[in-house]
Amino acid sequence: MPPGGQKTCLVDFRLVTPDLILPHDGVLPVFSARPVWCGRASTVIGTATLGAQAWLGDDSVIRADGQIVTIGERFWLGHRSTVHIATDTHPTRVGDRVTVGRNAVVHACTVGSDVVIEDDVVVLDGAIVDDGVLIEAGATVFPRAHLAAGFAYAGSPAKPLRPITGPEIAERAERLREASGDLPQPAAGDEPDVDDSVFVARTARLHGRIALGAGSSVFFSCHLTAEVGPIVVGADTNIQDNTVIRSRAEGVVIGRDTTIGHNVRLADCRIGARSLIGIGCVVAPGTVIADDVLLAAGATTDPGQLLEGGTLWGGRPARALGPLDADKRAMMTRIVEGYCEHGRAYKQAQEAVL
Repeated sequence: MPPGGQKTCLVDFRLVTPDLILPHDGVLPVFSARPVWCGRASTVIGTATLGAQAWLGDDSVIRADGQIVTIGERFWLGHRSTVHIATDTHPTRVGDRVTVGRNAVVHACTVGSDVVIEDDVVVLDGAIVDDGVLIEAGATVFPRAHLAAGFAYAGSPAKPLRPITGPEIAERAERLREASGDLPQPAAGDEPDVDDSVFVARTARLHGRIALGAGSSVFFSCHLTAEVGPIVVGADTNIQDNTVIRSRAEGVVIGRDTTIGHNVRLADCRIGARSLIGIGCVVAPGTVIADDVLLAAGATTDPGQLLEGGTLWGGRPARALGPLDADKRAMMTRIVEGYCEHGRAYKQAQEAVL
């Protein structure tokens, strides 16, 4: 093992180290001894096991912190995609010959073998995807859904479109991999002057006028770019892996004790306190989200839309689905508390390997 305790990947008979490998509870990821390609700014954390001939794209994140991630052979994870677990409830298990496109999220679920998950797909907690399934671009697989073998699925929630054959799945996988060429890397940004309690992942990129409140956290492979107006993040707010926030006009303001989930896209908007923006959401410029809002995974907003407080919103575009009940509010609070703990732990672990 190289100095500093980092493990390595093999590719083309050369040793390649992912940009960041961190332990969780003292456990490092396990890589196959056979070739594994690790892209620029890729991150692998915790009790993750990767099979032979895996390919991890640029800015991809595999995070096994609280449950295991087990991935089979010939896994392909596209640029800016995320694999994560649900702490204390759901691991993530992926079979052999699985291809995941760009900006996708595979979260706390079970995926069989010979599966294609296209660009911008979100697969949520407790879902089961059988062998031989195609999930078309932009689909959302709802929690605890079961996608039966031999079908193509699309939509939000994902529903079966038609039967699909093994050769067609293989052809779609090859097409998806061919489309994932090298992506241009943004220039390194200005690192904000932050409080000692703030965690900024080493693979995150921040540029421009950015203010991070005490106890806040910016996780792996996030991009925050304040081109015009500032980006202001409240205390104890967490911005999860592969989220992109861009200010091209008035800026982005996010209140305290708020969660911005994996692979979210935010542009020139206002988000209140104690809110949760779910995995894979897209928040359009001019959107105003009040305090105490839960925006469900995969939802989008229209430019200038107002999301009233104390409400669950979902859909494309988002519509009010009902008031927030006590269970959802408690869940939102637990996520904030858990990510404050993650931020402290990863700050310490990251400093130990630098």
